[in-house]
Amino acid sequence: MARPKKLRKLSNPPKIKGFRPIKPAGEVEPAPILLDYDEFEALRLSDYLQNNQADAAREMGISRPTFARIYKNARRKIARSFAEGAPILFQGGPVYFTSEWYSCKNCRCFFNNPDKDKPSVICPLCRSSDVHQCETDTL
Repeated sequence: MARPKKLRKLSNPPKIKGFRPIKPAGEVEPAPILLDYDEFEALRLSDYLQNNQADAAREMGISRPTFARIYKNARRKIARSFAEGAPILFQGGPVYFTSEWYSCKNCRCFFNNPDKDKPSVICPLCRSSDVHQCETDTL
């Protein structure tokens, strides 16, 4: 039996849901290619932010060989999408987000706000706006 996947640490989910190629009218679109959030994060850290693999792996909380496998799978999926003209959809996977965490004073629920662009924060459980931001060592 395989070991369960270790959770990968991400700063935020992608800001978009995916990409769709521009196809000629009437052409059948192939099935979408699913890119996990950890694969997106590997591409973002390595290609967009120009981190080396050791630093990127450390930031995601995984080993460098694991990072290399995730990165290789992500590049393979992107290349397949380009070659076949298939859309790319981002999906979850074994991840957690390091975005700001909050505590609800009403129901004592802990939750995070992955969308840092929206400053209004309400509790997802009781819908109260009586929340405060947690310190990182509180969690």
